[in-house]
Amino acid sequence: MIPMVDLQSQYAEIQEEIETGIKSVLENCHFIMGPNVKGFEQEAAEYLGSKHAIGVASGTDALHLALAAAGIEQGDEVITTAFTFIATAEAIRHVGASPVFVDIDPQTFNIDPLLIEQAITPKTTAVLPVHIFGQPADTKQIKAICDKHGLKLIEDCAQSFGASVNNTKTGSIGDCAGFSFFPSKNLGAFGDGGLITTHSDNIAEKARMLRNHGSKKRYYHELVGYNSRLDEIQAMILRVKLKRIDQYNQGRRRAAELYSQLLESLPLQSPHEDGIGLHVYHQYTLLTDRRDEIIQALQQQDIASAVYYPVPLHKQNVFTQQQAQAKLPITENISERCLSLPIFPELSEADIMHITNTIKGVFSA
Repeated sequence: MIPMVDLQSQYAEIQEEIETGIKSVLENCHFIMGPNVKGFEQEAAEYLGSKHAIGVASGTDALHLALAAAGIEQGDEVITTAFTFIATAEAIRHVGASPVFVDIDPQTFNIDPLLIEQAITPKTTAVLPVHIFGQPADTKQIKAICDKHGLKLIEDCAQSFGASVNNTKTGSIGDCAGFSFFPSKNLGAFGDGGLITTHSDNIAEKARMLRNHGSKKRYYHELVGYNSRLDEIQAMILRVKLKRIDQYNQGRRRAAELYSQLLESLPLQSPHEDGIGLHVYHQYTLLTDRRDEIIQALQQQDIASAVYYPVPLHKQNVFTQQQAQAKLPITENISERCLSLPIFPELSEADIMHITNTIKGVFSA
């Protein structure tokens, strides 16, 4: 079986360091907001080039609390993409705002900056681009639009830890950002976890309060907050992996490059790097008109694959009829044709050749 991501192989390489770290946490019995959380926040902030990094319980919480800390509230509109996991729009709704979906670029699958300005209304307060599949969005254009109209730029970096634009890491470009440490992510914990980054002292202070019951001082509460604290054991695991994140991302890029070389003769669209930033390939996602046939052929060879995302957000039942009627032809077309192949740092050349030969067999047949 070739899985989408091989966490067992990754664990085998760092097992001794992980188990030593867990043992230390258990012996110290400092489980909430301990030294590993503080250490990881400092190390992540330094790596990302952000003034502040605030650990929270999940990537969804990171986006939710980032929006709240940035002042997005009831009645506001936030422009975003419908080609993403639902957590992006969930976070917008959780603060009482409405997601306004615009279409995406047909090659990068990121939000199309040219369509953002057309969607701005008097209620618009922020733009929330997603660095989808590890490909940085065109934040230069998006930031210029936000600055022109006085809007907040809030980055969804759930899939882009280590990606960069002009040597500036995603998560340190906008007003604030949210990261996910779901186990399959490029930097993944052994459970849920998330991170908010910002250069703003005010946003950071509010985010720290919101994650801890609205409190700066124990038992003194200034806001109605949440219980969303990064676990001490997860923070320790993330510290171990953070030291290797560039190595992990280079492994993913190596795998992606080989995929693209071996598939270039086929009538399908491989991932496109637009030169705007460094792609870290959280997913290797291609476009094909023969998706079901390829999935079936891969399954017969015990090779995993996945469709991210079969139903774009503007077509989800949870959103209003008005949003469901949004005209997003590129998003809808890509959702019908996208297919993600296994990708992880440890993926071997032999496995990549087996996967691509299986795909070639579909077309040769």
